[in-house]
Amino acid sequence: MDSERSARQLRLIGETVEISKALGVEVWLRGGWAMDFFIGEVTRDHVDIDWFAWAEDAPALTEGLLRSGYAPLSGPPADQQLDFCKQGVESSFALLSKDRFGRVVVAGGPWAGEVWPEGMLDASVGCIGVLRCRIISPRAQIEIKQMMPVWVPGRPRRRKDTEDITRLEAALREQGTRPA
Repeated sequence: MDSERSARQLRLIGETVEISKALGVEVWLRGGWAMDFFIGEVTRDHVDIDWFAWAEDAPALTEGLLRSGYAPLSGPPADQQLDFCKQGVESSFALLSKDRFGRVVVAGGPWAGEVWPEGMLDASVGCIGVLRCRIISPRAQIEIKQMMPVWVPGRPRRRKDTEDITRLEAALREQGTRPA
């Protein structure tokens, strides 16, 4: 495992948390880092840092990250996701919205309006050492990792996703909580 890369990513996660707090913007870790913060330790190398944020907060979040030295990257349409890079680490913010029923949905792009897993943002906070961060719920993490090949035809199930599901289910069992 590349401990220098992980340490740099953890510093940037902490910085992003501080930026979002200062702006009054909510962000949630998703993907592999969300799993690690739920488990409480770094389990593997991570290519990037994946987040969720509200679409209505995108302009403020963008401004705050740019002021803090993040560089914008090209990627999906800005109504769907924001991509940045700092210190060689990419951070992606998938944007969320709510539908007329109050459900959390994809904010833009080809899947705009599609519903994310119920309870995904239910105030889960994870930590690694003293660093605390909001994360999507472990059950939502499992559902997203299981369903991604179904939701995005042609995208095969990745080995790391299968391994992450196994880790998350084991951690939920250890806590006495039934996995998804």
